[in-house]
Amino acid sequence: MKRLGVDVGGTFTDLIYVDDETGKIQIHKLPTTPEDPSRGTVEGIEELTASVGVGAADLDQVFHGTTIATNIVIEHDGARVGMITTEGYRDILHIARHKKPLNFSNYQDLPWQRYPLVRRRDRLTVPERITGDGEVLVPLDEDRVRQHARRFKEAGVDAVAICLLFSFMNPAHERRAAEIVREEFPEAFLSVSSEVLPQYREYERFSTVALNAFIGPRVAGYVRRLEDELHTLGVRTGLHLMSSASGVVTAHGATQRPVNLLMSGPVAGVVGGIWVGRQAGFDNVITLDVGGTSADIGLAQSGTLRMKHLLDTRVGPYQAMIPMVDVDTIGAGGGSIAYVDAGGVFRSGPRSAGAVPGPAAYGRGGTEPTSTDAMINLGWLQPDAFLGGGMELAPDLARRSFEGVAGKLGMSIEQASMGAIQISSALMVQAIEENSVRKGYDPRDFALVAEGGAGPTLAASIAAEVGTPAVIVPPYPGVTAAMGLLATDVVYEFVATTYQRFSALAADEMRRRYEELEEQARAQLAADGIPEDRWVIQRVADCRYLGQGYELRVDCPAGAIDQAWREKVVADFHDAHEREYSRRFEGSDIEIPNIRVRGVGLMPPLEMPEVERSEHLDPDALRYERPVWFREEGELRELSTRFYVRDALKAGNRIEGPAVITQYDSTTVVPPGLFCEVDGFGNIVIWIDESARNQLLRAAEVALG
Repeated sequence: MKRLGVDVGGTFTDLIYVDDETGKIQIHKLPTTPEDPSRGTVEGIEELTASVGVGAADLDQVFHGTTIATNIVIEHDGARVGMITTEGYRDILHIARHKKPLNFSNYQDLPWQRYPLVRRRDRLTVPERITGDGEVLVPLDEDRVRQHARRFKEAGVDAVAICLLFSFMNPAHERRAAEIVREEFPEAFLSVSSEVLPQYREYERFSTVALNAFIGPRVAGYVRRLEDELHTLGVRTGLHLMSSASGVVTAHGATQRPVNLLMSGPVAGVVGGIWVGRQAGFDNVITLDVGGTSADIGLAQSGTLRMKHLLDTRVGPYQAMIPMVDVDTIGAGGGSIAYVDAGGVFRSGPRSAGAVPGPAAYGRGGTEPTSTDAMINLGWLQPDAFLGGGMELAPDLARRSFEGVAGKLGMSIEQASMGAIQISSALMVQAIEENSVRKGYDPRDFALVAEGGAGPTLAASIAAEVGTPAVIVPPYPGVTAAMGLLATDVVYEFVATTYQRFSALAADEMRRRYEELEEQARAQLAADGIPEDRWVIQRVADCRYLGQGYELRVDCPAGAIDQAWREKVVADFHDAHEREYSRRFEGSDIEIPNIRVRGVGLMPPLEMPEVERSEHLDPDALRYERPVWFREEGELRELSTRFYVRDALKAGNRIEGPAVITQYDSTTVVPPGLFCEVDGFGNIVIWIDESARNQLLRAAEVALG
């Protein structure tokens, strides 16, 4: 099977080609085309397939991770949305939860009010009312819905969101309202809450459905355009995109519910990091994916993704109550701009040079100092080795960009460059600690997987400060997110609100609701053309102690909902609550507000071939030896450093720092005092703690007998 993954980032578009039959793996990078990301994607596919001697029509699978949905939200550059809601509930989006970002401020400029997803003039109400048990109290005023649809059309609205009270208990009114809008305004993108999120909590549901409408027209247009262009290339397979829940969805599913693409790219990086860690023998990993504009941090214990609490899933200031992998994104990357602020403080990011004009050394018109320029000034990045020599850098422009910052601070160019790197690294250290220590995880129990173009350059010094004993640099670190796309399955999730308690569980009703959701999952997988023998249907329940406001997800057994089923779910919830909050309350009743069904279509597993083994370094591995700047014992020193070519390294090779290992898609820096080894799959493992290395080797020997 010939598979291709493509991840569109803020600066570069990364691609990886895998042929499962021959074991051939080929990667490719090219600058992202911000004005139309699909153009860079198609160009990359054409160039990559040509380089491996196959046609686009030979591809069996194409997987895609993208930040387009996230960027629309962050930049607030979405569609003009009209909303139809129940009379009396026009201002739910404005009122929100009254959570104050600044607890002790008397005046706050709340971002969701300053930059609303739907302006008040475009939020219209209709007489109708369904009660909490699903009964119709006030019939839907269909004439009013029709008037509103015509008004939206005349006003130039791009998308319509329909959010009626208690529609998750009875969707009849929403369905009829949607029919009327389609009759009167068929060209509008339609986002209906009973289809997008049939779940309780009015504000979160309204916000999620409004987000779906806000990003819908552009995302749907992008996906359709990309699919058409792939069809023109002769690609036979349908396009699949990474979702926020770590599975992939079809192009059709993505155009109907684009809100599920939020954080698509960063999630792929976490999935890829878990796969790399498992291959290298580490079940516990922290992923650090440093690209051109941002750094994404994820954590997985025992190879299991952490999911965010549904009330904590937001993008920018907006609530998005969708299943989402717990991944944190900060504005620190290779393109982060260094500057001295008005108070004289040296800062780096979150503003980035992006793909255009990019760092000064790219020679595309950028003049501001970036982290990439700093790495060139320190000697970590060699102008003749960037992108395998395919992109020539201008070191004189990199030095010139730092002259202003260095002059203001009274520093040398090298000191200012190291300062910029240390500031960005400190932000990443802080983000890793927030996602590990502050959530009850000890970084000393994890390996740090370095991803992205800049991740391997910074990871060793970050790991030493955080306390992780080892850094894993994958064979293709710059495209690990794209690789993660090939290491996941097709996943859909369907939800229904139930409001049941274990003390009075209506088992027949619960079974009926699960079966309805399972039927939806099977229908979706069948529509995707996935063979039935590759289907996995999983039941999930959102559980909480009676009186709590937050739920935890608990996997539920299939089959009859009997006493054994109850005991299993109750025990698993107590355990999950204790892991999350260090407390369990076995005497308390447990409530199930929502049930879920995950429909999984299993994809062929991704396998990386083992590499040639040798205890001795190939003479061709050493490229040259040059002076490079490092901070050692608190001082900035210029040290003689060996540069190695990664393609010439073999399993079993050991390299002492200071060293720099160059490859097409990234650069790995081994600071002085540390060393690295190449494992059987070509991963570079930088050891921060040698005692941890010896312990891991002993464990491996025991496992092998």
